[in-house]
Amino acid sequence: MMKILFGVSPSKIFHVKEFVNELENLNIECNLVLDTDISDRFPSRKISHWFQSRKKFDEIIREFKPNTIFVDRQRHFALDALKTNIPLLIHLRGDIWKEMEMAKKTLYKLPHKRIVLKKWENIANESFKKSNLILPICNYLKNETKKRLPEKKVATMYQGINSKNWYKEKEMELKHPCVGFLQGSVIWEKTKEMLTLTKVIESMPEVTFYWAGDGPYRDIILTKLKKYDNFHWLGPLEYPGKVREFLSSIDIYGLASGIDMSPLTLLEAQLMEKPVIATNVGGIPELMLDNETGFLVNKGNSDEWEKRIEDLLNNNNKRNEMGKNGRKFVKEKFSWEKIAREFKTTIKEQLEL
Repeated sequence: MMKILFGVSPSKIFHVKEFVNELENLNIECNLVLDTDISDRFPSRKISHWFQSRKKFDEIIREFKPNTIFVDRQRHFALDALKTNIPLLIHLRGDIWKEMEMAKKTLYKLPHKRIVLKKWENIANESFKKSNLILPICNYLKNETKKRLPEKKVATMYQGINSKNWYKEKEMELKHPCVGFLQGSVIWEKTKEMLTLTKVIESMPEVTFYWAGDGPYRDIILTKLKKYDNFHWLGPLEYPGKVREFLSSIDIYGLASGIDMSPLTLLEAQLMEKPVIATNVGGIPELMLDNETGFLVNKGNSDEWEKRIEDLLNNNNKRNEMGKNGRKFVKEKFSWEKIAREFKTTIKEQLEL
């Protein structure tokens, strides 16, 4: 019997639980834990965890006896897994190589931060080097991974989503017509694309633009955009309840990102039957159907944003049709049931389990 130990990050455990439920329906025994609760050392900020690591990890291996270990990030849990000789699967959610380079130029410029970043980089490289299978979250990232690690086994594993969690809620009191953006501001290369909206917001005073999200670059964005009366920042929203309310309330969902692999909000917005407009970068084109569930726009092109917003606001039928197409598309392609079946097939083929 297949037995998989999942060591996952706190921010993703909500979603991985749904994945695990579907795997158990396929007669795969699973044990899901927070990676930092079991294995954590320098440079993690949770110093109290450093001294209990390894003992907890050894205990769970001894008691559960997994024949596969799955991680969703490259941390100490992955390093400890490598010492067991149990096959290690890494679900790769972002272009870590580019993210490391961007971090060196932005948040990690200072010498002591460079030391921390270098340590995380070494952990990631060791994890990749000795892993048995890397599972990038989209085909775009799979191709990038193959360029970086041509000797490794690589197979795409998309982020799944449970459509039952995405239904219409009581609407927020927003001003219409409106466009809603639901995205963080943690990586500058992603976030700076929001500045493309400056001209759009200025030239469309009859449309209200709402941004829900937060992060270290929030103030840079707000300094540029909040001077317009038709722009409003809502801060971070409680997940998933307030996110559902927000997506229930907006007319169009927008995603202005300079680099992105698999933004879950794009799937969520389509399940809420909202037409979407998103930047044509990274894995985004794989998560929507251009001209069917929404529109792709070129990076840095404010004129395209303005045109596509006008197209949708001036055509209720098109908005409704794209919204319905979006829900159908996501349910068919990104259900956890489908992802779980494909995952089981992949690891049987790649690991010969």
